Amino acid sequence: MVRVYDPKDVNVIVGGVALTGFAEDTFVQAERMEDSFTEYVGAKGEVAMAESNNKTGEITVTLEATSPSVEYLNRLANKKGQNAVFSVSVMDLNDDSRVVISGAEARVRKPASHEYGKEIGEREFVIFVSEMEYR
Repeated sequence: MVRVYDPKDVNVIVGGVALTGFAEDTFVQAERMEDSFTEYVGAKGEVAMAESNNKTGEITVTLEATSPSVEYLNRLANKKGQNAVFSVSVMDLNDDSRVVISGAEARVRKPASHEYGKEIGEREFVIFVSEMEYR
């Protein structure tokens, strides 16, 4: 059976706003900050595992420099305190699995760096998520 992937079916929602103007290659990446467990192997090969309760993560979003979402994310990055906290979700609607990565409390780490040249550049934003859920 042939599977079809369409990037139009991947949505990133930040603070209730659907981002637009994504970069041409990898435009979103999500990852937890730590492994789910740490293994310990004794001198005789016995293995024990310690579960990690750290559910923090990061979502990296790459946009075209001309994207209207650049201004929105830069504004969020410049906010302080509770005003800087928002919900975030990444939804892949390409197949029946309907992958959703989300967090109720997130924050943009810093405004995007800017570079200029003869072609349209990209802006990268890293969003910290206090408790990242995978469904």
